[in-house]
Amino acid sequence: MSGENTSSTSAWYAIYTKPLQEDRAGSNLRAWNLETFTPKIQERRYNQFTGKPTPVTKPFFPRYIFARFEAETMLHKVSFVRGVHSVVGFGAGPAPIDDELIEIIKSRMGEDGFVNFGEQLKRGDRVLINDGPVKDFVGIFEREVSASERVVVLLTCAKYQCRLSVGREQVTKAHS
Repeated sequence: MSGENTSSTSAWYAIYTKPLQEDRAGSNLRAWNLETFTPKIQERRYNQFTGKPTPVTKPFFPRYIFARFEAETMLHKVSFVRGVHSVVGFGAGPAPIDDELIEIIKSRMGEDGFVNFGEQLKRGDRVLINDGPVKDFVGIFEREVSASERVVVLLTCAKYQCRLSVGREQVTKAHS
């Protein structure tokens, strides 16, 4: 994630990698003492037979990484690094990426090194349902299903408990 070449004329560029070669391209670019940034996310995949979740690390931007370098002197070398397909550009040259955009992505990274999306929910957290037919109901978060797109919430209504599967985007952590 870090390197030595951070002169005032260097800029961030998006690097389009060969399929599944993000880590290889980043490692090879760091060997040239270039600063690289490969944001990653962690998803859960569920075993179709047991239902047990398994964490899976994936690139935040599949086939793209970021590298800081001086385009005038390093573009040709970067373009031919193993794992790199091309440097993203428009017209005749590469398109620099604003430092602020990289900082925004870095600010969303947790201590675990992964980019975080919204609030993390844990089993037993109280959640508020924000949309749909049970809008404004409060329930207890039970688990995520199908790669974090849906969640199971335990609702208690009039002495009746039920499990409800709703879209992850429909729930937020309820604050006491």
